[in-house]
Amino acid sequence: MVNRHDIRLCGFGGQGIVRAGYIIGQAASIFEHKNAVFMQDYGPAARGGAVRADVIVSDAPVFYPYIDTPSILVAMSQQAYDKYCLENLQGAVVIIDQDLVRPREAGGERLLAVPSSRLAEELGRVMVANVVMLGFLTAATGIVSAEAMKKSILTSVPKGTEELNIKAFEKGYAYG
Repeated sequence: MVNRHDIRLCGFGGQGIVRAGYIIGQAASIFEHKNAVFMQDYGPAARGGAVRADVIVSDAPVFYPYIDTPSILVAMSQQAYDKYCLENLQGAVVIIDQDLVRPREAGGERLLAVPSSRLAEELGRVMVANVVMLGFLTAATGIVSAEAMKKSILTSVPKGTEELNIKAFEKGYAYG
């Protein structure tokens, strides 16, 4: 049986959703030698508007890069949750920022909550909430190893922020 994860990350523009998707795809493909595809979608008013990043991680080649129903949904804003948390997520893992998203009654999905924005604020920069979420996602799902994710983070974040981002990842991972 093929090990495959269809991951949808969503939030509002400026939260680093697209970068988080890129980091996952790179961790899987470059550092763990798995197959991965990455797609992004954002409206014309990206900063503040709904943003989505889809990543497929698989042991087998991925021939169709689009996700109809994610097996993992990460929502970092209420607007994105309302837009992308579909009714038919039976068996999916849904991860929310518990301070920014109020989930509806579960419809068969496994709901996990993490205060990623609050944990990032504790580190002094709410801008690393996406990396806190990556740490939690890694611990909760095991889609890639913590080591691969850290390597991907280090090659993807702005110079001078590496230490802060690794602390953010570790804080989210410990919470998970």
